[in-house]
Amino acid sequence: QVQLVESGGGLVQAGGSLSVSCAASGSILSINAMGWYRQAPGKQRELVATITSGGSTNYADSVKGRFTVSRDNAKNTVYLQMNALKPEDTAVYYCNADLRELTASGRYFRANYWGQGTQVTVSS
Repeated sequence: QVQLVESGGGLVQAGGSLSVSCAASGSILSINAMGWYRQAPGKQRELVATITSGGSTNYADSVKGRFTVSRDNAKNTVYLQMNALKPEDTAVYYCNADLRELTASGRYFRANYWGQGTQVTVSS
């Protein structure tokens, strides 16, 4: 079993900064991509940013130049630094990991996991 535990987030005024982090633990052989998604009330979950094990990143157009995704492969942790926050960034932010999970017999299979979500609220 694998768990993703998020931390960070909170309340900030527009123009401010916040950071969130997500640590993966459990029966992990390797992690391919990790990333962040968000879901605002009444809206679908959307991609924010992803990062591969090699460090290649992908951002939603709405956050380019303001958000930075990074990861520490040794710690199986992904980070999201959010600057110049806007009220429209308000959402629950979810961590996601695409990984290879180990079985008790030593085999592995590809799996995808989500964190529990952390609230980010930007006041105007």
